[in-house]
Amino acid sequence: MNFWEKVTGSDMTKEMKDFEARANKLPDDYQVAWEQIKANLWSHSDFTGRNLMPILDGVLGFLEETSADGQSIQAVLDDDIKGFCSALTGEEGAKSFRDKWRKQLNDTIAKKLGK
Repeated sequence: MNFWEKVTGSDMTKEMKDFEARANKLPDDYQVAWEQIKANLWSHSDFTGRNLMPILDGVLGFLEETSADGQSIQAVLDDDIKGFCSALTGEEGAKSFRDKWRKQLNDTIAKKLGK
């Protein structure tokens, strides 16, 4: 990735188009779940969203594998897409900008209080 791609985000646009092309090959119920997963994950992105690209790639690969195995989306995600996304972005996953700001605010308050 060169500097210009990083500044403009064109690398991410290409990657998202590749993801969408892969997702369009999935069964309809998997495509609906993919859209819901994307919507839930974007709230955990950093300023650019680059931190989510590996997570989205992994999720899409997982959906492709389970679809190829003939499993239903209900058996895979148990209708708990929010819980699935929360588990993906847990402590080792992507932190949102709100999490970073919350930590920064808490640290500032702790300094002011002398802790």
